[in-house]
Amino acid sequence: MAQNEFQFEAEVGKVLDIVIHSLYSNKEIFLRELISNAADACDKLRYLTLTAPGLVDIGSEFKIVISTNKKDRTITVADNGIGMNREELIENLGTVARSGTTAFLESLSGDEKKDTALIGQFGVGFYASFCVAKKVEVLTRRAGEEAAWLWTSEGTGKFTIDEGTCDSQGTSVTVYLDKGESEFLEEARIRNIVTTYSDHISLPIMISTKDGENQLNSGAAIWTRARKDISEDQYREFYHHVGHVFDDPWLTMHNRAEGKVEYTNLLYVPSSKPFDLMHPDRKHRVKLYVKRVFITDNCEDLMPGYLRFVRGIVDSEDLPLNVSREMLQHNVVVQRIRTALVRRIFGELKKKLEKAPEEYAAFWNNFGAVLKEGLYEDAENRDRILELTRFISTAGEDTISLADYVGRMKKGQDEIFYIIGDNLGQLRVSPQLEGFRSRGIEVLLLNDPVDEFWLPTVGVFDEKPFRSVTLAGIDLDKIEGKDSADDKKAKKANKADDAALAKLVLAFKAALGDKVRDVQPSDRLTDSAVCLVAGEGDMDLHLEHMLKMHGQLDVPTARRILELNPSHELIKKLTGLTDNLAMKEQLDETAHLLFDQAQIAEGEAISDATGFAQRLNAMMERGIGGKG
Repeated sequence: MAQNEFQFEAEVGKVLDIVIHSLYSNKEIFLRELISNAADACDKLRYLTLTAPGLVDIGSEFKIVISTNKKDRTITVADNGIGMNREELIENLGTVARSGTTAFLESLSGDEKKDTALIGQFGVGFYASFCVAKKVEVLTRRAGEEAAWLWTSEGTGKFTIDEGTCDSQGTSVTVYLDKGESEFLEEARIRNIVTTYSDHISLPIMISTKDGENQLNSGAAIWTRARKDISEDQYREFYHHVGHVFDDPWLTMHNRAEGKVEYTNLLYVPSSKPFDLMHPDRKHRVKLYVKRVFITDNCEDLMPGYLRFVRGIVDSEDLPLNVSREMLQHNVVVQRIRTALVRRIFGELKKKLEKAPEEYAAFWNNFGAVLKEGLYEDAENRDRILELTRFISTAGEDTISLADYVGRMKKGQDEIFYIIGDNLGQLRVSPQLEGFRSRGIEVLLLNDPVDEFWLPTVGVFDEKPFRSVTLAGIDLDKIEGKDSADDKKAKKANKADDAALAKLVLAFKAALGDKVRDVQPSDRLTDSAVCLVAGEGDMDLHLEHMLKMHGQLDVPTARRILELNPSHELIKKLTGLTDNLAMKEQLDETAHLLFDQAQIAEGEAISDATGFAQRLNAMMERGIGGKG
């Protein structure tokens, strides 16, 4: 006899515990969720029947039926969709199969009020039933199979699966209502919930009464209606249904295209970042319909991966109803639809940028890192994406465009300077920026991993090449900064003597040996004594660090150039020690200490931590008079 009692996966148990013990302000969403799942099940089977009509029982029309039993205190949502077999019951209802759920659980704070709000944003689908239920039963039979199964749980950490009986394919979810939830037995309340949340569902939603079945929704696909006939609430509820998200849409795009290719799109941009946004599969979330019939939610060519934050549907009039997923690959009609959709989305984003820059800033904060993937992937639309791209710079906290940056470049500046790192706060205090900041030269601060990849691909903007400030060879003196002539004379006078500095450079080279590619004086530093930079042709410091962290670079770290600040008091004092043979050992130790210090400032691990600690201790002992 097959095992019939199972434990919920730990993640499901956490979700159920929160649902059952949270104070839901809108408990009626459980019915919306069950209806949405039922509609998806019918859509999936309707597509399969295009090539396998025998999967559907003869005479069946797809619909959803809601019924109640006041004596047993139950409400049932039944569909004649694709149904589930035993394995799918375990997978779909006993484990967390939905991408992003782990990220959701990691975001829980333990604060009941905050976590309840988070559930509202994320949604918990079928499990929402337990906010009103003392027990839930799922009776189901998969289309094309004879066996039926009964899933039962009280939401206490376990569930059972037993053999059941079903006359046809489909699923019935029966919710045994807890005390105080009698309102969901009343027809008027059910009708109001369906009208409010599920009127957009294209299948008929029926309620079973003593007089027969009555339809509760309009049953017409919302995207087929004129925009003037659709309320904001209706648009919002369809967004919740099609996107499986529970925030409000930041942008709604409802259009009909006619001409060589005819289609209707109803697309949304969320107002908050979905939990699965950075999932490795990078799948978009736009469903494809043909003549109001659901075809697939996995048509890769319909939308580029860098627009995966977009939710919604596209309904084509030109594709055949029996189109297969294989036929959709490299399909000319799909490619034309994709091209038009991408340009329309860019056009709407540009309007937002121009008319509501503060709202656009919120969008960019949520989805800018994803949109920038298009700079690397989509050469055709690169200029459009660059126009929409926003940056933080050393000039302030507000985002700017590349056109803004170029428009205020200093006289003599012919490159767009940038620095890449993991944290904006750390980037702002980077030693490499000191010389730029003192001269009033603006630098872009980039902290998204994708920045390392699109910058070499784009290369230039407005004939100005991009240049990392962590590279050697940048001549800041040729750029007209904010220093006066007197300031420049004072800085020059404050520097170490050129001949003495040259001796110090040679001493550091000898002490550090193969640890460095070179040692050079620098004009980029004002407050720090030293910094590390990459040589011409070498990999950017941050890119090398990032690739090593992810195991993508299995080679020794490239040797860097150590730059010295000729105006720093420590460097000037060290130049006075180069001719004193008795101080050679101390000078060598100092060279190693400064090199390690520069590595730490870059967020790199020092190769000899023990040696660093010993040298540091020895220097501190000398500093407090412990050694001569």
